[in-house]
Amino acid sequence: MTRHLPPLNALRAFEAAARLGRMSAAAEELFVTPGAISRQVGQLEEALGVRLFGGSKNKPQLTACGQALLPALSAALDQIDMAVRAVRQDERATLDVCCFSTFTVKWLIPRLYAFNALHPDIEIRLSAAEQAGALTGERYDLIITLEPASNAWPEDVLPLFPERLGPVLSPVLAARLDLRQPEDLLGQPLLHTKTRLNAWQMWSQALGERLSAQAGPEFEHYYFTLEAAIGGLGICVAPWHLVLDDVRAGRLLAPLGFQDSGSWYVAKRRTPSNSLRLNRFCDWLQQQARETPSP
Repeated sequence: MTRHLPPLNALRAFEAAARLGRMSAAAEELFVTPGAISRQVGQLEEALGVRLFGGSKNKPQLTACGQALLPALSAALDQIDMAVRAVRQDERATLDVCCFSTFTVKWLIPRLYAFNALHPDIEIRLSAAEQAGALTGERYDLIITLEPASNAWPEDVLPLFPERLGPVLSPVLAARLDLRQPEDLLGQPLLHTKTRLNAWQMWSQALGERLSAQAGPEFEHYYFTLEAAIGGLGICVAPWHLVLDDVRAGRLLAPLGFQDSGSWYVAKRRTPSNSLRLNRFCDWLQQQARETPSP
C-alpha cells in the first residue's frame, strides 16, 4: 500500500506544539527554533488543506481538525519510538524517566550521583509531572508513580516502598505548639497542596481518626508546601520519603509519626525487559529503595 504522508518533521513539529501547548516548548524539545516549528506547522496545514491552530501566536489554540489529529499522531509517534528503541536499545545511552516533581527533587536527584558514578555511560533524562494521571506516555522508559498496595504486582511493575504520611513542622513552630496528639492540630495553621488536597484526610483515616477539614494556605506543588513548613508558615502532612533528609537534618520535626497511606511508590517499565541499561537502572533503584530508612 502506497502511503501519502506529509513530511515527518512537520508531523513531529505539530505533535510537539499541540501536546505542549506552546511553539517555544516544542522548539526546546526538538532542538530547533520557534520559527522553524511555526514554519513546519504551516507546511503541514498547507499539505492537509486545513487549519490546525487558531488564536494568537502567543496563545495558539487547536482547531477541531487539530484536536482530531493529535491523539492518533501522538500514539503513532510513540509506537515508532518504541520500535526504534527495541532494535537499538543496547546502543542507547539515554533513559527517559518520568516521576512526580517533588519526588524527583527530594528523593531521586540526591541519590542519582551514585548511579552516575557506577554507570557513567548511561544518561538519565528526567521528566516531571504533578499528578498520577499525567504520568503516562510510551516515550518514557520508566515511570515512577503511586499505586494502591498489592500482593501480586505485574511483571513490569517494581515496588519500591510504601507511602507513609505524617505531619511535619519547623522546630521553632513545634516548640510553640507542643503537638502531642492528633487533636492538638485543631485550630493550628495547616498547609495544603493543590495537587493533593485530600492528604490530611488520608493521614487521619490511616490513623483511625476523623480530622475536621481546616482551611489554610494552598501551594501549587508539594515542594513549595515543604519549603513553607521549613520556613515556619504552618504544618504540612507529607510522605516520609520526601522529608526524611529534612527530618534527619533537623529542619523539620515529625512529632506525631507516620502512617501507611495504603499506596506504594512503584517503577513501571515501558520498554522491553531485555534492555540492559534499563535493567541496571531498575536494579539500582530497588537497591536505593531498600536502603531508604523507615520512619
